[in-house]
Amino acid sequence: MASYSKLSDLFPIQSQLDYALEDATNQEEKANLVHQYLHKIDEKDDLIIPDFEEGLEWLNTDGPLSLRKELSGKVVVLDFFTYCCINCMHLLPDLHQLEQSYTIEDGLVVIGVHSAKFPNEKVLQNVRSAVLRYNITHPVVNDSDASLWQELEVSCWPTLVVLGPRGNLLFSLVGEGHRKQLFLFTAAALNHYREQGLLKDHDVGIKLYRDSLPPSILSFPGKIAMDPSSKQLAIADTGHHRVLVVSHTGQLLHTIGGPSSGRRDGNLSEAQFSSPQGVLIKGDTVFVADTDNHLVRKINLSEGKVSTLAGIGVQGTDKEGGAPGPQQPISSPWDIALGNAGGDVLWIAMAGTHQIWALFLEDGKLPKGSDSKKGTCVRFAGSGNEENRNNAYPHKAGLAQPSGLALALTEPWECLFIADSESSTIRSLSLKDGAVKHVVGGERDPLNLFAFGDVDGKGIDAKLQHPLGVSWDEGSSLLYVADSYNHKIKVVDPKTKQCRVLAGTGKAGNVLGPSFLESSFNEPGGLCLGEGGKLLYVADTNNHCIKVLDLETKTVSLFPIVVMQEVDAVLTTATSSTPAVRKLPKLPKSAPVLTMPSITVSSGQSVTLFLKLALPTGTKLTEEAPSFWSLSAEGTKSNVSNKSIFTSSQCQLCKTCLFTCGFSHLVHYSSGAPLWGKL
Repeated sequence: MASYSKLSDLFPIQSQLDYALEDATNQEEKANLVHQYLHKIDEKDDLIIPDFEEGLEWLNTDGPLSLRKELSGKVVVLDFFTYCCINCMHLLPDLHQLEQSYTIEDGLVVIGVHSAKFPNEKVLQNVRSAVLRYNITHPVVNDSDASLWQELEVSCWPTLVVLGPRGNLLFSLVGEGHRKQLFLFTAAALNHYREQGLLKDHDVGIKLYRDSLPPSILSFPGKIAMDPSSKQLAIADTGHHRVLVVSHTGQLLHTIGGPSSGRRDGNLSEAQFSSPQGVLIKGDTVFVADTDNHLVRKINLSEGKVSTLAGIGVQGTDKEGGAPGPQQPISSPWDIALGNAGGDVLWIAMAGTHQIWALFLEDGKLPKGSDSKKGTCVRFAGSGNEENRNNAYPHKAGLAQPSGLALALTEPWECLFIADSESSTIRSLSLKDGAVKHVVGGERDPLNLFAFGDVDGKGIDAKLQHPLGVSWDEGSSLLYVADSYNHKIKVVDPKTKQCRVLAGTGKAGNVLGPSFLESSFNEPGGLCLGEGGKLLYVADTNNHCIKVLDLETKTVSLFPIVVMQEVDAVLTTATSSTPAVRKLPKLPKSAPVLTMPSITVSSGQSVTLFLKLALPTGTKLTEEAPSFWSLSAEGTKSNVSNKSIFTSSQCQLCKTCLFTCGFSHLVHYSSGAPLWGKL
């Protein structure tokens, strides 16, 4: 059996280089040091690592890759990651830029080695969703048993390992924040082995899964929020890099940003976001946690403008803060909540630094803190260490990866509830004294971030798996939790610390069952309450949709997002591009009326009608004359008719004569929403 090397064999050699680089004063000196180091490495024949195991599942390739075959003659960067990890996410822009600088033909191949932390992350379909969500375009191998991780004795996420063209160890970088070293090492290795004639320019068979996906209205929606006054919903359409504002019936009112990522303030039609997560809507204002831009943004719907409230557009490392918002670097804000601390304040789940921050919209003061001026962005709680540490002093507490926030103002709470995903816990942060306390999940050891599971119970006995969202019901004093990696919605009573499943089977799926427990979700990331606590809206992230839980009838339905298009209501003439408005035809009073039996539809529930149209034998339509159908629904806020118009006698679904095709056309109806039909 061949003897292979591990990272501990490399560390003594590379440590000498690392120390020398610290003392180097310019880039040329650093390049020379790395060049000498590579000559030294070449003298060693015992730094070969084992190949990938056979039978592993690969993404973004035509088939499995081997260090001895397809990757021979390449400089290979192995990225050991797990897709839940915020530090791993922070590496992706560095790797993307590296791939933009050096191509496969140049001799560089980046391989993502997915080595799961959570059981849910071992499933190929879930890894595939993460690859799409993060726009990873290099090959990824699903090493679900972490075989190569163990062979090399990798110790933490993320870890980068740079290999030479023989599959030999060159460099290792542990953790994030090593962009300069990564580029220095990679450039030096490519130059060194190109000079020796050891690099090959062959292709390795890249095949991106994203290229085969059908379009969808939503793409990996992360969070959702409702304005209780207007009942409008804000949806973070994360995968499309945009924010949608819709009515409570699903009518699309505003689209801001997308479809590609970017960073731009200004008019709604020009603004750009990058993987936004947390959203909060109040009146004509939408606050946005623009996660991958490391910004907090404000959408003013009445003025039609987007502005930046906090962040400088690049990842920050500051763990104290205190500067005016637009001058304060921040890191991966994941959720937001609007509260009061002597004045309006925006609470921020700062996932990137494992903390809770405050953005003062008015002058105010934090508990156990000093006065803060309007516009100040400052740390509220969390030491910055990735821990599950509770403490009466907010700065001494440790959070693992705060990913969801819910504000509770009813006595005796007056706190922020936090979905701390990497510790698989729900925590509370007092707005009176800043104390951070445990609610459910996890375990007592603050350094153990592996105490996860799927168990109903009390306090520490209850187990969650990477929860990403929380929503507080003031009326019942209950907390709803998106237990994301268990594919469930759970409910917590903070008073008794009891946690129980509300909906979901525990397996990833997309079923609208007859009951809560027979319905399925796929990594739900956010949720919010509506209709006075009667409805629970869920961002079902990997299913690319919003689902509605009716807490009274115990039913689950799909929330329709309706793009209202008055087809043929606005026309252009043959001689001018100026819109010419034409009145829609109306049914004559003598038209027959068909009355159907009434049905009861609970709020949020969907009903599908089958509509089959026919004309008397021998009757035919005039080809150019407009024809239309209409439906009205009683008991809704709007009776909608003439929403779908066709201007020829052909069915737009089957392209045959409409009244002879015999096609049973689908009409979708969601309670309180417009009716629509496809003809």
